[in-house]
Amino acid sequence: MKSLRFSSRSNPTAQTVRNSNSRRRRGAARPILIALIAATLVGGGGYYWWKMRAESTASTEGKPILEQISKGPFDHIVLEQGEVESSSNNEVKCEVKGRGGSGTPILTVIPEGTFVKKGDILCELDSSALDQEAKNQRIIVSAAESTVISSEAAVSKAEIARQEYLEGTYLTERKTILSEISIAKQNLRKAELSLQSAERLAAKGTLKPLQIEAEQYAVQNAQSTLESAEARLRVLDELTKAKMLVQLDSDIATAKAKLDSDRNTLIEEKEKLDEILTQMAACQIKAPADGQVVYANKVGSRGGSDFVVEPGAVVREQQTVFLLPDPSKMQVKAKVNESRITLIREGMPVKIRVGAVENELLGRVVKVNKYAEPGNWWGSNVKEYAVFVQIVDPPETIRTGMTAEVRIFVEQIPEAIQIPILAVYETKGHHFVLVKSGDGWETKPIKIGAANEKFITVDTGIEVGEEVVLNPRNHLAKMDIPVIEETDDREQLARIAAEPLPAAAKTDSQSAGGGMDLSGMMQRIDTDSDGKISKTEASSMGPLAAGFPQADGNQDGFLDMGELTKAMQKLRAARERTPGAEGAPGPDGGPAGRAPGGSSADRPIGARGLQ
Repeated sequence: MKSLRFSSRSNPTAQTVRNSNSRRRRGAARPILIALIAATLVGGGGYYWWKMRAESTASTEGKPILEQISKGPFDHIVLEQGEVESSSNNEVKCEVKGRGGSGTPILTVIPEGTFVKKGDILCELDSSALDQEAKNQRIIVSAAESTVISSEAAVSKAEIARQEYLEGTYLTERKTILSEISIAKQNLRKAELSLQSAERLAAKGTLKPLQIEAEQYAVQNAQSTLESAEARLRVLDELTKAKMLVQLDSDIATAKAKLDSDRNTLIEEKEKLDEILTQMAACQIKAPADGQVVYANKVGSRGGSDFVVEPGAVVREQQTVFLLPDPSKMQVKAKVNESRITLIREGMPVKIRVGAVENELLGRVVKVNKYAEPGNWWGSNVKEYAVFVQIVDPPETIRTGMTAEVRIFVEQIPEAIQIPILAVYETKGHHFVLVKSGDGWETKPIKIGAANEKFITVDTGIEVGEEVVLNPRNHLAKMDIPVIEETDDREQLARIAAEPLPAAAKTDSQSAGGGMDLSGMMQRIDTDSDGKISKTEASSMGPLAAGFPQADGNQDGFLDMGELTKAMQKLRAARERTPGAEGAPGPDGGPAGRAPGGSSADRPIGARGLQ
C-alpha cells in the first residue's frame, strides 16, 4: 500500500491530467449555471411584472378615474413634421454639353452653406478636353480663312478675265478683222478697176483673153477675201463673243459660289470655336444671384445616392448642381395625413418650432396640394398631401433642410367646454360620457365639436364642474346606454340594385327608333343601296315583311326612312302591349328573342302591331 501511495505521489503527469480534467468540467458547468440563474431572474421578473400589471388593471377597472369638466380657450390643431426650404430657389445648372455621351467631372466645389454674391465661382469643371478641342478648332478656322482668301482671289480673277476679254481681246480681234475687211475692199476695188482697164484694152485688141480671165480671177479672189473677213467679224460679234461671255460668267458664278460656300464654312467653324470657348467659360459655374449654397444632391428610391456634389462627381448637361435659396423667403413643406388634409385651408395661422431657433416662429398656410405625394416602395398605402407654410420674418439662423414642427390652427374657440378624448364613449354614431352623480353614475349623451390630439369640445349634454370618467370602456356596467336603432339601408340598396344602368347617349335614329339604330338597319336591309327598302328586301326580316303593306304609307312599293321609323315605333308599341311577345327587332336589326314554342318569324305579332 505504501508503494502504491508512493507511486501515486511520484507521478506528477497523472496528477496534472486529473487537475486539467477537473478544471475542464468546472469550466463547462459555469455557462450552464449562469444560464439557469438568468432564466430564474427573467421568469421571476416576468411573473412580478404580470402580477403588478394585473393588480394595476384590477385597481384601474375597479376604480374609475375622474376628470372635472372645464371651460376655456380651445385650439383645434393639426400637428405635423416638415422640412424648411426656400420658396424662391435659384437653380444653378450645368451648361457644359456632354462629350461622348458622358458628363463633365467636378474639379473643385465651394463648401455647402457658404453665402455667396452674384458672380462668385461655385464650382469648376474639368475643361481639359475642351482645351484640346479649342486648339484643333483654331487650326481648322485658320485653314478655312485661307480657303476663303483663295476663293476671293478666284472671283476677282474671273471678273478681271471677263473685263479683259470685252475691253482687250474682243476689241483687238474685231479691229484686226475690220482692218482685213478694209484691205479686202481696197484690193477688190483695185481688182475691179484692173479688170475694167483690161476689158477696154482687150476691146482694142491689145490684151489676150487669158489676161482678161486672170483679172477676173483676181476680182473673185478679192471678193472672197472680203466675204471671209466680213463672215469672221459676224461670227466674232454674234457667236464667239456670246460664247466667251457665257464661259466667263460661268467662271465668275462658280468662283462666287465656292466663295460663299467657303465663307459659310468659315462661319460655321468660327461658331464651333465660339461654342467651345463658351463651354470652357461655362466650366466655371458662377452664382446667378446672392444666396446660400445648397448642394442639389439626389438620393435614389432605395437609399442609394444617385448624385452627390463633390470633386470627381460627373455632372450631366442641364443637371441642377446647386440651389441658391433666398433666405428672406423661407417656408416649411409638411406632409399631412389624408385623414386630416380636408381640415386645412389656405390662410390658416401656424406656429412653427425649429430646433435651431429658441422661440417659436409664426406662419400661414399658403398652399395645399390637391394631389398626394408619391409613395416609397417600403411605405404604406396611406396617402399624404403636401402643405406649404410660409414663415413670417424668418430669422437668419434657419437653414434649408432643417426639421420643423408645424402646428396648424384649424379653429380657435375663445370659450368652449372641453373634456379629454378618453372620456368619450362612441357607439353606432352616438357619443356618451359617464358622469358622477352623487354616490351613483349617470350616462349622458353629448354632441361633440372640434377636437385635437388630447381634448374634444362638447356643444351640449354636460355642464362645467361635473366629473366624467376617463376610462368608460372599463366601466360599461355602470353605463346605461339607450337602445339605438340602426339605420336600415337595405331597402335603399335593393332599390339601387333594381334600377337600370343609365343609358348611353343615343343618336337621332336610335332615339326615333326607340333605341334601335335605324340607320344601320336601313343600310343592312337596303342591299341595292338606293335609299329605300323594297318588299323583296324586307323579306329578310319576318316582322317587317308581314307588316309591309301597312308600313308603306304612300303605297309606292318601297319604305323610306320615315316610313321605316313609324313602322318600328308601332312594332315596339305592339310588343310592349303584348306580354311575352317576341319578334320585335333588336337594336342591330335582328330578332330580339324567341317566345316559347316557336321562332319570332312564325308569329304574326308584328303584323298586328302595324295595323
